[in-house]
Amino acid sequence: MSVTELQELVRFLEDRFACAQACTECARACALRASLADLDGPADQQLIRRKGILCAEVCDTTCRLLAEQVTESEDVMRTQVEWCRAVCLETADVFDLGREGGRDRGLGAGAGLGPEAQAEAHVGAEAEAEAEVEAEESARVCRDCARVCSEFLDLLR
Repeated sequence: MSVTELQELVRFLEDRFACAQACTECARACALRASLADLDGPADQQLIRRKGILCAEVCDTTCRLLAEQVTESEDVMRTQVEWCRAVCLETADVFDLGREGGRDRGLGAGAGLGPEAQAEAHVGAEAEAEAEVEAEESARVCRDCARVCSEFLDLLR
């Protein structure tokens, strides 16, 4: 094996491992985001839950394929990573839409309420703010995974 072939093999393995790691991180973030969606909530919450679960499953499968099955054909690998990239981008968009929709739902915390109701509204506003940060982080992790998948796909072509 020549030095160039060895360097290409090392780069392939490094990018493959980076893609598998990104998929693992994305699977965790999406599973968490799906678990936070309101099960009986409005349609946007149900969509967030469905997309989060799908993305977690696709990323987990992609990670397993990249980490464990070294004999798979390049075509199988390419197809799985392309699917993962597409699902991650769709899921990030859904997470963004859910975040934007949550902002439009209510008045400011405690507007026109008594002291006890204002305290409850404040706690609710804090929970909404935390959920928004979580949604933003989940969308970022999905986009990062899609980017790393794209970089690995560039190496496969």
